[in-house]
Amino acid sequence: MVTPVRSLREQNRRLLRGSLIAAARNLAITRGWDAVRMADVAEAAGVSRQTVYNEFANKAGLGQAVATEEIERFVAAVRTDLATPGDDMRTIAEATIRHVLVAAAENPLVKAILTGARGGADDLLPYLTTRADVVLVLAGDAVREWAAAQLDADATDLAPAAESIVRLVVSHVVLPSAAPETAAATLADVVMRLLPFPPRPGGAEN
Repeated sequence: MVTPVRSLREQNRRLLRGSLIAAARNLAITRGWDAVRMADVAEAAGVSRQTVYNEFANKAGLGQAVATEEIERFVAAVRTDLATPGDDMRTIAEATIRHVLVAAAENPLVKAILTGARGGADDLLPYLTTRADVVLVLAGDAVREWAAAQLDADATDLAPAAESIVRLVVSHVVLPSAAPETAAATLADVVMRLLPFPPRPGGAEN
């Protein structure tokens, strides 16, 4: 049983962590992540620098927390979009992907990540690319669960396809090759080929 004192302590720590992440996010947007220092985050949040180090250990830990929270926001929106009522899976997939691409293009932190990446150890870009474990797990789960519910299938069996879809969408976020509407339509076709959805009404193939 969690005591009231422990519960309050945990709540205060969550609030502190949230305020530090928010401060770091705002600084990354205004200055670029490369220019953000732990001392700057501490000052912005109104705490000591040691408090920031105690919570995140180093700048890399703070960067991971900032990136993870942003990814969680995107995945929550993806789950909402995928839950849209309807039987046309391609339409739902296209609308969801388009929303992701448009939101990413307009997101100030994503812009800061993409324009400020210099290949340094502290860059945030790897959390979308080479160290994209959080993206692949959270977004992959969302895609797998959606597809499994529609197909009445085992979500585990859909894991390879779901991961491929997420990787493709992220690649278009990081390096857009077409307008979001065009890319979303193309990627929706890929989704229908990777996932074993039945042919669309009228006998047309996916």
